[in-house]
Amino acid sequence: MDVTCGIDWAEDHHDVAVVDSDGRLLGKLRISDDAAGFQDLLRLLAEYGDNPQDPIPIAIETSRGLLVACLRATGRRVYAINPMAVARYRDRHVVSRKKSDHQDALVLANILRTDAEQHRPLPDDSDLARAIAVLARAQQDAVWDRTRAHNRLRSHLREYYPAILEAFADKRERLLAREARTVLAIAPTPAAAARLTHNRLKSAITRAGRQRRIEAEASRLLDVFHQAQLHQPPLVEQAMGRQTLALLAQLDAACRACDDLARDTEELFLQHPDAEIITSFPGLAVLTGARMLAEIGDDRTRFETGRDLKAYAGSAPVTRESGKSRRVSHRRIKNSRLAATGRHWAFSALTASPGAHAHYNRRRDIGDRYHAALRRLFNRMLGQLHHCLATRQRFDETIAFAAPVLPPLTTAA
Repeated sequence: MDVTCGIDWAEDHHDVAVVDSDGRLLGKLRISDDAAGFQDLLRLLAEYGDNPQDPIPIAIETSRGLLVACLRATGRRVYAINPMAVARYRDRHVVSRKKSDHQDALVLANILRTDAEQHRPLPDDSDLARAIAVLARAQQDAVWDRTRAHNRLRSHLREYYPAILEAFADKRERLLAREARTVLAIAPTPAAAARLTHNRLKSAITRAGRQRRIEAEASRLLDVFHQAQLHQPPLVEQAMGRQTLALLAQLDAACRACDDLARDTEELFLQHPDAEIITSFPGLAVLTGARMLAEIGDDRTRFETGRDLKAYAGSAPVTRESGKSRRVSHRRIKNSRLAATGRHWAFSALTASPGAHAHYNRRRDIGDRYHAALRRLFNRMLGQLHHCLATRQRFDETIAFAAPVLPPLTTAA
């Protein structure tokens, strides 16, 4: 690269450095984080040969934000360099360990000058794929927030109200169930639960959406709430009940956010041309398929081989070798969102695909533990997904998990 640019990103301003192929500083500038600052950056780049046909590549420590979005819109290559990698490169240039914003921008520009082939530019995903990524990641964050809110509420109820936990212990969703949240809203304390009438309970669980066995369910809940149990002092119990209502409001908001974002994500995902291929795989529903697309994108040049995608997802093992020591283990540096989706995918595929279940059983028979066998199944199916997306074909069970070809039998002379 003849000329490279590095940008040290900050919240309200950015430091820019431009260097030539010999590492000489051509220009530096501090720009504001607004439209005027972006125009100043473009003018600086134009002074050193930047043009639409041959734009100057840029290295920056983040892949998000308005500045990055505007730089990508100009059609130039933008490299998001990990801050830990920048720290290692900084030691190559300054042994005194001093640090400044301008120096970091210079280090970033020199990273592209010397080691551009070791780094990947941001993928050229379509706007639709990037919009799906925004919604899918937000929905996944909402799920994690919902889990945290559920755990906080459950931990709090154990301190004074174990009857409500017992009442919905058999439910698959437990306190996340709409019935549980509706009953807890009208009875936030054991004393309030003991005063509930059969008709009020019937109205509550009907309002929550239950349509069958309403009478029996109301009677069951009354029996649980009328059992003898330990109590906090009345004043303390009332205070804890108020805290429960506050925690319940947070849980309700998290549940609504999960449902709304899931609906929006699925609606947008189904508009993408890759949706039909992705959802043809066993175990990949619309929402989990959207999460897969959000992390791998639709730029087919991003992962040249299935091995590259497997390493990015953390499903492929990594080898650490030194002298006579050689150890093969699973990857810890990976795309955590893609790895989490992969675990759900592999688990769901066990019941949706006979070939996937047979592959999992073979790995268990060899000696893999549960998580290792699931990871290997995800690794295999991820390679299949890469192939199907590259060749534009749907999943075929008979091809994906074909029986191994055995060598012909030979007869002894």
